[in-house]
Amino acid sequence: MPESPQLDAVFAALADPTRRDVVRALGHAPTSASELATRMPVSRQAIAKHLASLAAAGLVDSARDGRQVRYRLTPGAFGDAVDWMTEVGAAWDTRLAALRRRVP
Repeated sequence: MPESPQLDAVFAALADPTRRDVVRALGHAPTSASELATRMPVSRQAIAKHLASLAAAGLVDSARDGRQVRYRLTPGAFGDAVDWMTEVGAAWDTRLAALRRRVP
């Protein structure tokens, strides 16, 4: 799989533990930044910055729901990351199988 700035952005966004917590929370239902902030030990402003990073990586999008903006996960970027991990994992499986055949 060729280098991809989008894939780099996904892994950079997911490198932060708070952003991973935000992703877990959004996995249940679309949620506003304010609602996320009540469940996490960071301010609403910090949550908004994390959501912006996740959105820039293509991991979340937003939609207005009355007076609130609700964020939800978007599957495409996650699928690209899974495809990359699957490809790398398969290559290592092949290498390790060859090594097992050579080493008694």
